[in-house]
Amino acid sequence: MAKTDIARRVYNHTWKLDPIVRSLLDTDFYKLLMLQMIWGMYPKVDATFTLINRTTSVRLADEIDEGELREQLDHARTLRFSKKEMIWLGGNTFYGRKQIFEPEFLAWLEDFRLPAYELSRRDGQYVLSFPGPWMYTTLWEIPALAIINELRSRAAMRSFGPFALDVLYARAKAKMWAKTERLKALPGIRISDFGTRRRHSFLWQRWCVEALKEGIGDAFTGTSNVLLAMDNDLEALGTNAHELPMVFGALANSEEELRQSPYKVLQDWQRYYGGNLLIVLPDAFGTDSFLRDAPDWVADWTGFRPDSAPPIEGGEKIIDWWRKKGKDPKQKLLIFSDGLEVETIEETYRHFRGKVRMSFGWGTNLTNDFEGCAPTETDSLDAISLVCKVTEANGRPAVKLSDNPAKATGDEKEIKRYLRIFGEKGRVEHLVKV
Repeated sequence: MAKTDIARRVYNHTWKLDPIVRSLLDTDFYKLLMLQMIWGMYPKVDATFTLINRTTSVRLADEIDEGELREQLDHARTLRFSKKEMIWLGGNTFYGRKQIFEPEFLAWLEDFRLPAYELSRRDGQYVLSFPGPWMYTTLWEIPALAIINELRSRAAMRSFGPFALDVLYARAKAKMWAKTERLKALPGIRISDFGTRRRHSFLWQRWCVEALKEGIGDAFTGTSNVLLAMDNDLEALGTNAHELPMVFGALANSEEELRQSPYKVLQDWQRYYGGNLLIVLPDAFGTDSFLRDAPDWVADWTGFRPDSAPPIEGGEKIIDWWRKKGKDPKQKLLIFSDGLEVETIEETYRHFRGKVRMSFGWGTNLTNDFEGCAPTETDSLDAISLVCKVTEANGRPAVKLSDNPAKATGDEKEIKRYLRIFGEKGRVEHLVKV
């Protein structure tokens, strides 16, 4: 495959609209898996997703032109799944299973289109939300984040000439390749790309994925990006996300229902999927409370993805819990994915090697690490912590507590109520960079 000259493409793009998202498959695989369950079990639930910029020092509405943002969002709403994409989804093997997507679901998906959005400005930030039926609004999360991050990158590079862009990408490539060489030195390491939502650009994510495929060989296990998986003959990876327990929690009609909501999610998930898809995401309302109240059958699942506690601390907590449940951690899997940098991966790998099976979902610091690469001093290319979270379900506020209070989302009054029910044990605040 001929390689795109990214610098030349960035400098020369003169189309009236250069679409950032060109396919509805340009999303994370777990969104499609969750969508099928939502479609099958919760088609009448409404859910609003809202953009949240945790890096409040960056005023997105000052950096990104509102007209350009609307054009990109409007273009995404014109997209449909192509025949080629539908054939691939229906016929490919995922996690060792053929036909993971039901024919009736795929028939519905053929006519899918992203619903309307609401956009305004407040105090230098965009107020962007996606209200409507959950089985439609859920697919806005990834393209919305990808669009805003790439528009920010484009704005930062607008004043760069062709040679400055050449230097920028040459430095970024060398920086990323140096990380690849370090990871290659770790025997048995398993790395996947989780970098869609906060990528510098689609072309850059594609370059990073292709570089990892060549650079670390079989140690590169695949990508969460469905389009890149299809185009590069890679495994599409992903299971479930925080939005499921957040919505289930919002729909709870009693404190006991709320307390049981994380396990209700897992029961519903197991009805749809099994085998290697049985990965627990424990931190929506705090890992300590999840492990404290978890039914014994949760210990039979394949593994956990500790997402907001420091990886070594969070991993050890889960290993201790497995042992108490009579399980051998060496037969279990930990997937680390929270703000990973190469140093964190190395440290975590060395700590857990021989203790547990492990895999690393490498995100923002794979697909958007341009710090120090620009030929002129700027921080406008530095990645920021931008998320798009469920904020409401059927008119009720949704909450995420997290193991890190800095990553909590939701109405302050509701957060306090959730803390009273789930407790604060194990929640320690630390800096969220990405």
